[in-house]
Amino acid sequence: MSENITKLTAADLAALLCARICHDLVGPVGALETGLDLLNDDDNLDMHDDAIELIKVGAEQASAKLKFLRIAFGAGGSAPAVIACDELERLGRGVYPDGKIVFNWQMEVDGLNKPAARVLLNLVMLSVQAVPLGGTVIANAKIVGENAEISLICTGNKARLDPAIAKTLAGGAPEDGFSGRTIQPFYTGMIAREAGGTITAHVVTEGESITFNAEIPNT
Repeated sequence: MSENITKLTAADLAALLCARICHDLVGPVGALETGLDLLNDDDNLDMHDDAIELIKVGAEQASAKLKFLRIAFGAGGSAPAVIACDELERLGRGVYPDGKIVFNWQMEVDGLNKPAARVLLNLVMLSVQAVPLGGTVIANAKIVGENAEISLICTGNKARLDPAIAKTLAGGAPEDGFSGRTIQPFYTGMIAREAGGTITAHVVTEGESITFNAEIPNT
């Protein structure tokens, strides 16, 4: 491993990843809390239908994010050594349904091992940040030799690669210290490198297109 790669203690890495998970769950859990408050408010009986819908949406979003993050950040529990690409697409669409950003899943392989699957889901998260005003993301995975080759092509107005994201993905430390936002790309790069693979991010066309690429042993 390169001497330029930042090393974090296990405790710091765990704390920062927990902060990121909590950040991602604040929205849907807050919706659940608001919905329950409305249901318990006898002065707002006319809003009970809205409260139930709010609870339903919050529960669905929380469930989708937990299932996604369980694979993206964790060991996946009892998940098999190879995770089906259909399942990875389902997890991705659960958190990022077509809307402002439209995902085009082009999986050329039936399944990926856990490191490659985790890298793919984490790059899905980064691709959303790369097109903040909306656009399209083409997610592709294929096997070449003994390696899984993963690419995400992000296209949209004002598409950009945040320098802090690029730096932490490559194993560097942000100038203002790690946060829940920058620990995620750092962890993504760590997964790839510890699996014996590589990961890169490039600006294809300034303000229009960004690509993320990874090559992970899939044996």
